[in-house]
Amino acid sequence: MPIHDRSLLILSASEVKRALPMWEAVDVMKAAFRELSEGEAIVPPRTHVALPESKGDVLFMPAYSTPEGRFGLKVITLFENNRLIGLPFIQALIMVFDTRTGSPISVMDGTSLTAIRSGAASGAATDLLACRGATRVAIFGAGTQARTQLEAVCAVRTIRSACVFDMDPELAAKFAREAGEELDIPVSVARTSAQALDGAEIVCCATTSAIPVFADSELATGTHINAIGSYKPHMREIPPETVVRAYVVVDQVEAAWSEAGDLILPLRDKLIRKSHIRAELGQIVSGKKPVRTKPGQVTFFKSVGIAIQDLAAATRVLVNADKLGLGTRVKM
Repeated sequence: MPIHDRSLLILSASEVKRALPMWEAVDVMKAAFRELSEGEAIVPPRTHVALPESKGDVLFMPAYSTPEGRFGLKVITLFENNRLIGLPFIQALIMVFDTRTGSPISVMDGTSLTAIRSGAASGAATDLLACRGATRVAIFGAGTQARTQLEAVCAVRTIRSACVFDMDPELAAKFAREAGEELDIPVSVARTSAQALDGAEIVCCATTSAIPVFADSELATGTHINAIGSYKPHMREIPPETVVRAYVVVDQVEAAWSEAGDLILPLRDKLIRKSHIRAELGQIVSGKKPVRTKPGQVTFFKSVGIAIQDLAAATRVLVNADKLGLGTRVKM
């Protein structure tokens, strides 16, 4: 019986970013969502462990891709107090295994990969749902997730300007300065949600707010919304009035009704029915569901984050890391 060379490739945050540029990540997410909607991926419900004494949550997210022959597991932590001590709110590790042998292939930084794939998911939704001529973006939230949201939108549309709104003006100012320099577009800071939405054709929400971050009356006709921040049934970033009138697309129907407060709360209040979700993004990718049902309709992509996104992104990272000679290999 042959003895296999068992080794593990370890990839840092900087190596993950180098191996997965945003334009490529957007295409990877389209393929992952199509795979999910067509039943080619096995994605069990994620396991949630709450640590109330630390104001933290731990999520365990497994996924199996039959086309790729890979199994992956992401362990992600979300600790509210980390911002006060200079640590990221979100931290994660991703492990990839070979399904033929069960051998671990790689461990990589999941914090950077989560930000990239979350941004890329919104980039994919924006590419499919937003008006082709959209040039202005409103960003709610000024953290790491918000940055990749803007980066992804800029990868699929010719964005001329952006405006950021955050409850922390200093954080918003830092975001505007750094994102503007990185993406080479003017990024301004809004004092109010209405100011942020003025002229915006695309809206990205990446906050941990439990209440809507803007008023429905402030939203223009035909706007496309991406919302990735709320991940619990009692949290929501989007006003219920907006949800009621929007064409709603989700990453996965089952996960949305389990975790997306933006949809669960209007359903609880009998403002919508479960049929209000019109499509999964993978069905839009494959052309099985329409982009919208009438001109000028507000489109709303709600993502709670699906483990197949992490596995698809990690698989592409491994391919590119091999080409670029990235990572540190450790004998098992």
